[in-house]
Amino acid sequence: MENKNIKLIGIIQCDFAKERCSGFACINSFHDRIDAFTGYSKDDNIMVVPFNCGGCPGRRIGRVTENLIKRAKKKANIDKDEIVIHLSSCMVTDSAHYPPCPHLGYIEKILSRKGAKVRKGSYKSKTAQRRRDEGIYEAFEWE
Repeated sequence: MENKNIKLIGIIQCDFAKERCSGFACINSFHDRIDAFTGYSKDDNIMVVPFNCGGCPGRRIGRVTENLIKRAKKKANIDKDEIVIHLSSCMVTDSAHYPPCPHLGYIEKILSRKGAKVRKGSYKSKTAQRRRDEGIYEAFEWE
């Protein structure tokens, strides 16, 4: 996916994982442009908006994404094609939190219907990656 002209990134996090996770690692990965955010230039002024799925099965995502797109245009003149939604690592990878979200296909369909660009992943935990390499966790191909 082309990262040029991106002005806003939404990071959707698992509601259950957020019960114990502040989201710092995801935001820090974006700030440092590492892990799933390596393709974004530090020279670009990109706004980041984290939010959670609202719990299973993730229906809140449609409403919040629609609101994000509408507000971005109205308040910051950011068009839909300048927005990308990252599904956080706690949703798409096998990790210490949980296995990947069982509603991932449904969530991706909701985002597709809203016309959102979607990428999978955010923070790349070294421990979780080691466990993937050891075959303890499912493999994951980082974009």
